[in-house]
Amino acid sequence: MAHSNSHALDAEAGHGGIGGYVVGFVLAVVLTAAAFGIVMQGWLPAAYAPLVLAALAVVQIVVHLVCFLHMSVSTSGQRWNTLALAYTVLAAMFLVFGTVWVMHNVSMNMMSR
Repeated sequence: MAHSNSHALDAEAGHGGIGGYVVGFVLAVVLTAAAFGIVMQGWLPAAYAPLVLAALAVVQIVVHLVCFLHMSVSTSGQRWNTLALAYTVLAAMFLVFGTVWVMHNVSMNMMSR
């Protein structure tokens, strides 16, 4: 008895062709080069650099999610992926901010006043 592989791709979870990957790669390289130039070449004043770097990082994350992980909220087939991403971001935020909060409180309690 032959075992058929019935794991077909969902029609709504369309993956981009090679063009989507090339666009994502070019955008990632440009964003990385911009961040590198800001830090190493001093293209921006030190007061603005952290804000611009944070904005570039957010754009880089969006590029990776859309171009390489094919995340979108437009199709119903992606709802579980979007929900999993939202939970992961929430858990990471709890982890990071909770750790900073605990470290701050420990630092304040161990300081001699």
